[in-house]
Amino acid sequence: MQRNRIKTLNLIIILLILVTIMALTFVGILGALYIKERNVAERLESENIQLQDQVSDLTFSLEEAQEIDENMSDTGENENVQNEESVPAMNMQMQMGDSVPDTEAQITESVKQKMKELVVAEDGSPLKMLREFFPENLIYYDEKQYVFAPVLDEVKKHDLLSENFVENDKGEMQYVENGVVTSHKGIDVSKYQGDIDWKAVKEDGVEYAFVRLGLRGYESGKLVLDEYFDKNMRGANEADVAAGVYFFTQAITVEEAKEEAAYVLENITEYDVTCPIVFDVEMIVGANGRANNLTKEERTDITIAFCEVIRQAGYTPMIYGNVKCFTKMLDLARLEDYEKWYAFYDNYMYIPYEVSCWQYTEKGTVKGIKNKVDLNISYKTW
Repeated sequence: MQRNRIKTLNLIIILLILVTIMALTFVGILGALYIKERNVAERLESENIQLQDQVSDLTFSLEEAQEIDENMSDTGENENVQNEESVPAMNMQMQMGDSVPDTEAQITESVKQKMKELVVAEDGSPLKMLREFFPENLIYYDEKQYVFAPVLDEVKKHDLLSENFVENDKGEMQYVENGVVTSHKGIDVSKYQGDIDWKAVKEDGVEYAFVRLGLRGYESGKLVLDEYFDKNMRGANEADVAAGVYFFTQAITVEEAKEEAAYVLENITEYDVTCPIVFDVEMIVGANGRANNLTKEERTDITIAFCEVIRQAGYTPMIYGNVKCFTKMLDLARLEDYEKWYAFYDNYMYIPYEVSCWQYTEKGTVKGIKNKVDLNISYKTW
């Protein structure tokens, strides 16, 4: 009896020892797996930080090396004063290749190669590279630095597809859907184009023209009529080229904006104006423009005031601007009711927002016009 008890006790002790050993082994395995996973996570996080640092270092070393982005060309005709935005646009979808890199070295090399291609290409630049890598921003160069303006969720977006923008055999941009050109060819003119043969312009396929009506002096504040306005409007009307007008503003108050709108309405009574009346809000660069120091809120109030006077008179108001105008200078969320005319010089329309018209070059050639002329395509008719 005593022996049986001893055997039973020994058996229990052995079982307890075995259970203890198994429990400790299981806990040890779990601990090892946890440490391994934590080490892997920490290593991946460290590699990601290093990669971001490498991309950042390369990006801004390229910024210093590429001074050409400081030479911004004019996107309007504000008395021959240059505007700060004309760097080429880019397809905002990244195309890193079919294969997915699976090591740090491959990832780094892939990113560096893509960045290099975007910078050293024939039409490349640091701006083009940054726009490719940051599609959630609208990026432009202003006051010797890159500006990353967030794309606003509340502003309506266009549904245009990048692959539908094509150049015809004359080097003109068109928007083509299912083999059919759905865009419309237009120009904008002022005294700088000189005498125009409007019949030849019409024969060259120009459907509409925005004619500069005038401007407010950026120093004097005086309202000035473009000296070729009458000749251009009569020529366009007689040639059956649909006409709109634009006015270069330097209004610094809502009252001045209304005065500019009244001045425009007063001077179009003798002409057939079927296209929009445009408010050009570009900033003066290289000179002390009287409207340069307006806040975004003030400039937006002024723009609304002009557009409302035009609309109440039975015409279609439109706002002209570039990336800087539509991000830094104006609050687009408050301007949804008005059509937009967008200036950006390249073969891709770099803006996600809905616009009616795109001015894609200032160096176009059209029959009947001796000097270079701005070319536009619109996605509608008026």
